[in-house]
Amino acid sequence: MLAKRTVYDEEHHIFRDAVRKFYEQEAAPYREDWSKAGQVPRDFWNKAGEAGLLCPQMPEEYGGVGGDYRFNCIVNEEQAYNRAGGAGLAVHSDIVAPYLLNYGTDAIKKNILPKMATGEMVGAIAMTEPGTGSDLQGVRTTARREDGEYVINGSKTFISNGQNCDFVIVVAKTNPEEGAKGTSLIIVEADRPGFRRGRNLEKIGQHSSDTSELFFDDVRVPVENLIGQENAGFVYLMQELPQERLSIGVIAMAGAQRAFDITNQYIRERHAFGKPIAAFQNTRFKMAEMKTELEVGWAFIDQCLGRHIEGKLDAVGGAMSKLWCSELQGRIADQCLQLHGGYGFMAEYEIAHHFTDARVQRIYGGTSEIMKELISRSL
Repeated sequence: MLAKRTVYDEEHHIFRDAVRKFYEQEAAPYREDWSKAGQVPRDFWNKAGEAGLLCPQMPEEYGGVGGDYRFNCIVNEEQAYNRAGGAGLAVHSDIVAPYLLNYGTDAIKKNILPKMATGEMVGAIAMTEPGTGSDLQGVRTTARREDGEYVINGSKTFISNGQNCDFVIVVAKTNPEEGAKGTSLIIVEADRPGFRRGRNLEKIGQHSSDTSELFFDDVRVPVENLIGQENAGFVYLMQELPQERLSIGVIAMAGAQRAFDITNQYIRERHAFGKPIAAFQNTRFKMAEMKTELEVGWAFIDQCLGRHIEGKLDAVGGAMSKLWCSELQGRIADQCLQLHGGYGFMAEYEIAHHFTDARVQRIYGGTSEIMKELISRSL
C-alpha cells in the first residue's frame, strides 16, 4: 500500500526502495539491541546521513538533496512500517530543521544545517515542561538578556533525541509578562555550561527512541542563537506545527498498515477448532472493517499531504490529520492484537510492539483532546 499511492512520483518510488533497503541492512538487525539500550547509536545517524535519509527536504546549498516534503514522508513511512528504530529522525528532519531553515540567520543555516544533513549534528526541540504538557502558552523556562547573551533557566521533559542531540531549540519566555507573545526560540548547544541531560526516560513503547529530561541552569548563549525575531516564537511554532502533526499522521498510517498486514498473515497460519482463524466470520468482518478504514485513512492523509506540498495545509488541517490517523492507528493496533489472542500479549510477537508504540501517537505533538479543541474553534 505504501508504494502504490498516486501522491508520489517515480523519483519518490526509487527513493523508497533505497530507504527500505537501508533500514533492512542498517536497522532491522539491531532492533532488539537498540530497544534494550533505549536509543540508537550515533553511528546510525552518520549512516543515515550518508544514505540521504536526513533532511532530504533541505536545499542543496545546505547539504540536502532539495527534495520536497514527500521525501521526508517516505523516510518516516518506511521506518514506521519496518519498526526500524531511530524515531528521532522525524524530529530532526521534519521539525527541527525547518525552524532553522525558515527563520534562522544565514550564519545559523550555514553552520548547522549541513551538519544536520550528514548526521554530524543531531537536533532536538524542547517545548514540553513538567507542568505544561500540551499548553505551550504556559512555558515557564526563561531567557533574559544580559551583556549580549541570553541567560536561560528552566527544565523540559519528554524531549526526543535528548540523549543524542548536539543542540536543542529551546522554547523560552523572553518577556514573561506578555504570555505567548513573549515566547522566543533559542539554540542551546549541548556543550554549554549549565546544560544538563537528565535520565533517559523509560517508556511503554518506542524504546529505541531516546526521550529525556533537560535542565538549564544559568546557561549562557550569544544573542545570535536567537531564531527569528525575539518574542515571535509562538507565531513560529503555530506556523510549523501543521507539518509536525502531518508527520505524526503519516507515521500513524504506516504503523497501522503494518499491524494489519502482519495480522492478515497470522490469521491464515494460526488455527483454532480445526480451521484457520481467517475462516471465522468474526475475523473476516473485523479485517474487512480495518481494510476499509485504512483505505479511507490513506486517502485522507494523501489529501493532506498534497495540500501541504502546495502550501495550503493550515493548522486545522494539520490537527485533523494527526487526530484521525493517530486514533485510527490505536484502533487498528488494538483489534489486530485481539486477533492474535494470547500471543498478541507476548513481547516476542511484533504486534505487541505496534500496540505499545502506537499509544503515544495520540499524546505527543498535541493530544487528541487539544486537536479537537483546535478544530472546534474553526467551526
